[in-house]
Amino acid sequence: MMSVFRLRYLLVWPVMSSVALSLGSWLPAVSAQDGLALRRALADPSRAVTDFARDDIRKPVEVLEFLGIRSGMTVMDVYAAGGYYTFILSKALGPEGAVLAQNTERGLRFKEDRQEITQGEALKSKILEGNLTNVTQLIGNVTALDLSEDSLDAALLMLSLHDSYNNSPERALELLRSLYSYLAPGGILGISDQVGLPENNNRDLHRMPVQRAIELAEQAGFMVHQSRLLENPEDDHSRSVFDPRLARHTDRFLLKLIKPD
Repeated sequence: MMSVFRLRYLLVWPVMSSVALSLGSWLPAVSAQDGLALRRALADPSRAVTDFARDDIRKPVEVLEFLGIRSGMTVMDVYAAGGYYTFILSKALGPEGAVLAQNTERGLRFKEDRQEITQGEALKSKILEGNLTNVTQLIGNVTALDLSEDSLDAALLMLSLHDSYNNSPERALELLRSLYSYLAPGGILGISDQVGLPENNNRDLHRMPVQRAIELAEQAGFMVHQSRLLENPEDDHSRSVFDPRLARHTDRFLLKLIKPD
């Protein structure tokens, strides 16, 4: 039953003091069984057809393998929206794992991408139709969640850090510091977002400079690793991510943040 809480080729080298860049073929140790679970989650017949259409660009299996997501973990899907990653995580983590799908009340009322339903309706449908019994919804701001410190193995922050940053860099840092506190030592925060240039109006373009994301992560206390998995050199960063000429195939950065032991 759904729960809802309403709450107040190993080529790696340093590109700055604590950042390592991974050129795509390197992935951390994820067992063959965990990799198979991720692929089965993607192929699950109860998955929304609209989610299948996003897979080629988002590369969820490769992303989650890079992050080291394994069965049995407790993972927060931050700003889960309509639950694209919530569904995949739920199936891949298995009955011993847990997914915390966090949204705000306002966010749940937003229209789901390319559908005539709200994000809240899309997420509810995925949970019910997919029988996602290991998913708990958290409704409230990340910084006000009633979660214990060191209670998460991992968290995902996908395509939303730019919103916090472009409104207030201080708010973005507060968000990352809250997630840092929720993660257990050695815990992982995966961040993907759409690359922006410092000189552009990234608020209107829905982008952010990757260097600013890295700096914020380091200020929050994380060690940072970067992957080129989601890069698209054909995106010149001058258009809105919703520009139909991009067909959503934006240049994206992917960061693996680790809370030190």
